[in-house]
Amino acid sequence: MSVGRRQFLCYAGLAAPSGLLSFAARASSQQVAAVPFKLPLKPNSARFAVIGDSGTGEMPQLQLAQQLQRFQNQFPFEFVLMLGDNLYGSHDAAGFKSKFEIPYQPLLTAGIKFYASLGNHDDPDERLYKPFNMDGKRYYTFKKGDAQFFALDSTYMNPEQLEWIQKELSSSSAKWKLCFFHHPLYSDARFHGPDLDLRKQLEPLLIQFEVNLVLSGHEHVYERLRPQRGIQYFILGNSGQLRRGDLRPSRDLAKGFDTDRAFGLMEVSGDELYFQVISARGETVDSGVLTQTKTAMAATGANH
Repeated sequence: MSVGRRQFLCYAGLAAPSGLLSFAARASSQQVAAVPFKLPLKPNSARFAVIGDSGTGEMPQLQLAQQLQRFQNQFPFEFVLMLGDNLYGSHDAAGFKSKFEIPYQPLLTAGIKFYASLGNHDDPDERLYKPFNMDGKRYYTFKKGDAQFFALDSTYMNPEQLEWIQKELSSSSAKWKLCFFHHPLYSDARFHGPDLDLRKQLEPLLIQFEVNLVLSGHEHVYERLRPQRGIQYFILGNSGQLRRGDLRPSRDLAKGFDTDRAFGLMEVSGDELYFQVISARGETVDSGVLTQTKTAMAATGANH
């Protein structure tokens, strides 16, 4: 466990082709029993979903997207964060259709917004695709309730982007500051591991300006790290791709999952951020609540 500026107390418990449509119907009919719902739905909270490394256009992506839609009925989230590698392979109109528009069509039709960050398999021109809500920018920020979100392009980090994030973080008065980008600063996965160069560049700013939470993909597994220097890190890079058996748990790994695909649900309200991570089978992988305090204490956590 690492000592930081803040204490996070974590408590568990809280129009497609006919072939794809028929697959969705089969997936729906084969769901496990209703999963206990662990998010409080507080008034005026900021509610969102998280997916990473999703854009395969293959059946497992559609199955997970169907679960995401199912849970939206219980937890009416307003938007979805995309942690990069939004489209693998082709980036033409057919690619956007098969790897994004078809899997998430019910959510898009319902007006759910998707906010993308760019991964190493993405074309930078994805920033021009309107449904990704990037406004033509490689990095950007927006506010929802008690939280401000900062999307970064971790593939092409440069002095201009670092200057931008320093300025934006320093001027933010949000209770919760959440950064999302593709490459993880900390990870217990074998295939890539942590991006140490990016950590050297970015972590001092995250610490200085009291970022609370960092969401990344790239590793095709789920990880919740124990807070590092006062910052909570999640990795969720298995919403389309999956690398089975890739985790090599260390003492810094609070919870890991590398046997199925997954997505996250989060709710921010006041001093609390609630989370529930769901597998493609509809089973809860991890859940809990992060509570902010201003004491310089080691963070504690509990697994689902």
